[in-house]
Amino acid sequence: MTLDAVARRAGVSLATASRALNGTTRVREDLRSRVRAAADQLGYIPNAHAQALASASSNTVGLICHDVGDPYFAAIAAGVMRAAAAKDLLVMLASTFREPAREIAYVSTLRAQRARAILLIGSGFQDRSWERALAAELDPYVRAGGRVAVISRHRSLRADAVLPENHGGAAALARALLDLGHREFAVLSGPPSLTTVADRLAGFQEELAQSGVELPPERIVRGPFTREGGYAAARTLLARGNRPTCVFAVTDVMAVGALAAFREQGVRVPEDISLAGFDDIPLVRELSPPLTTVALPLTAMGEEVMELALREPRGPRSRVLRVGGEVVLRASVAPPPTPTAAAVTVAGGGMEQPPANPLNAGSTDRHLGAHER
Repeated sequence: MTLDAVARRAGVSLATASRALNGTTRVREDLRSRVRAAADQLGYIPNAHAQALASASSNTVGLICHDVGDPYFAAIAAGVMRAAAAKDLLVMLASTFREPAREIAYVSTLRAQRARAILLIGSGFQDRSWERALAAELDPYVRAGGRVAVISRHRSLRADAVLPENHGGAAALARALLDLGHREFAVLSGPPSLTTVADRLAGFQEELAQSGVELPPERIVRGPFTREGGYAAARTLLARGNRPTCVFAVTDVMAVGALAAFREQGVRVPEDISLAGFDDIPLVRELSPPLTTVALPLTAMGEEVMELALREPRGPRSRVLRVGGEVVLRASVAPPPTPTAAAVTVAGGGMEQPPANPLNAGSTDRHLGAHER
């Protein structure tokens, strides 16, 4: 069934029928009622894409993330969808798998489809050519009335943003681990082009340096932001020898892979090596041992970025909502092993067990407030 047939049935012009159904221009109520009645009688369903082109907007929101299979992005996407559902908006979700060119292509597609808002969920890339290409797509989209909001730092993008305190959270975690007595650290890091990686690594290193603790270059092992990346990075770290007493994985999913690698190699956590992550995805509370991490309110961050995108702009300045991270100490960390605390061979071939990890007493997480860091 076509719009032309609806116009003939209602006794109006094609243009009037179109305006009555898409709401782009005021139409007399009697004509609007006739057109809608004709559409119902004929079973006509308006073309949503055509309406979007006519109105320069739609009820669609584009959400572009790095990998929706990553629990970090899944939790944020859940918040976005919850907020969008409350406004009767449809969310189109795309994963770039951390390919900058793919991100540009998805933005271009959403712009052509006149999405009401575009949300970029995930770290920006420290790449000038990517920044210029992204701006070339988003600037005309915003000038035409589109809205853009982001999560995480995008160095030169002018957009409303929800910024997790990656630098401060990593620094607070380093302080907590130093307070446990650790001085020998390693970091399982992600791709250096990502701003999230740069911020978390810098925050951790700077806090160590404040206490006179060096992080040697060979103890920074890079890998993909995935479980497999964490697994491979942990294996590489162990193969280099000179084992640290504490390992910081810059994301929880990398820490999950590291835990598997340590177990395969017979390295106990936390008796031999303490392990910490960042994000507090739900999975890490169920690990054995549960993972120490920096907790971010991921679902709430998704709701907030959606609200920012729908809120009317106030002047040329972008709005920034900063979200703090909270250090949560769990049983994957303990004070560093000492000659008397480590397991040693005793007469008769038995093993003397090290003292119990004080964080294993009960299942309650220990949350560090700002005054404790």
